[in-house]
Amino acid sequence: MPDDHRYRVPSAAESVQQLVDMLQLQHLDPNDAAGAGPSAEDHFLGPVFQQAYWRVFGGQVLAQAATAAMQTVEPERLIHSVHGYFLRPGDATKPIQVSVERLRDGGSFSARRSQAYQDGTPILSMIASFQRPSPGVAHQRRMPQNVPNPEDLAEPQELVGHVKHPIVHEWAHGRPFDIRHVDRPIYLEADLDPHATSAVWLRTKAPLPDDPNIHRAAILYASDYTLLEPILRRHGLYWAKPEMKVASLDHAMWWHRDARADEWLLYVQQSPSAQNARGLAQGWIYSRDGALVASVAQEGMVRPPEGLRPKLSEKMQQTLVHSSRATREVNKKYSQTWSSRYLDS
Repeated sequence: MPDDHRYRVPSAAESVQQLVDMLQLQHLDPNDAAGAGPSAEDHFLGPVFQQAYWRVFGGQVLAQAATAAMQTVEPERLIHSVHGYFLRPGDATKPIQVSVERLRDGGSFSARRSQAYQDGTPILSMIASFQRPSPGVAHQRRMPQNVPNPEDLAEPQELVGHVKHPIVHEWAHGRPFDIRHVDRPIYLEADLDPHATSAVWLRTKAPLPDDPNIHRAAILYASDYTLLEPILRRHGLYWAKPEMKVASLDHAMWWHRDARADEWLLYVQQSPSAQNARGLAQGWIYSRDGALVASVAQEGMVRPPEGLRPKLSEKMQQTLVHSSRATREVNKKYSQTWSSRYLDS
């Protein structure tokens, strides 16, 4: 008997529409909070769409918490930073409730506390800061040079689209962002040259509405995809490694300049330290013309598998990966491009 509830990977257009829809939060009590002053709380409800993995993607929770906060400030006050802690994994079958506390509205800056909940239990706690645009000093970190163009890099479906596994199939087809790795991708196997740097080009697979807040939230959403990869890459780990445990612990982003999430952005990442099953990663997001759009930082838990069972599972898995004609062809086609270096490792 067919299973009517079986997960179906969304098309590119559907995944982008889901991204837009998840940022359209329902304001549950706008009349109660409006004009209530400091410490007033607004309550929002955000949708969660079906996905291959049971846990809600952390970037979604971040983006929804930030979007809720955006709706409680004057339009001319733009979000410039968030600092959030992931408290518990979210359930991908339940909607997310967000409460926003209006901490302060000063002459130039506003502060909000966003808390994301499911079933009354907090899963994320975030502070967001907003600013009215002001003149002042300006400089930026330079964008790395000699980075391959996104058009010269493999699309996700070319890399892992042949793998018959729901989570890997979602990596290939079901994400709203097209992510193209400058380094050798570490979906199914470790990098042959371990180093604590990484970079990807990314953009949504279809155009987004023109609302700048949607683009700011979408960039925050995407910033959680690959930020821990420098840690994995440095230690010969990869996403599909059997029984490996990886989780984001916190996440911070600073928006510097506006950019569109549906145009190519270069996301350069590095890890300065890992210890005690935790690794720190830093990232910088650039527009294609070299403007520094945002800076990101995250600490993550990384626990490599132990014992004989995962080693045996990995051995069988890697036999299949290396015997795949598609994998061999992709490695041959892009190996020279992936060997380029744009940052000191």
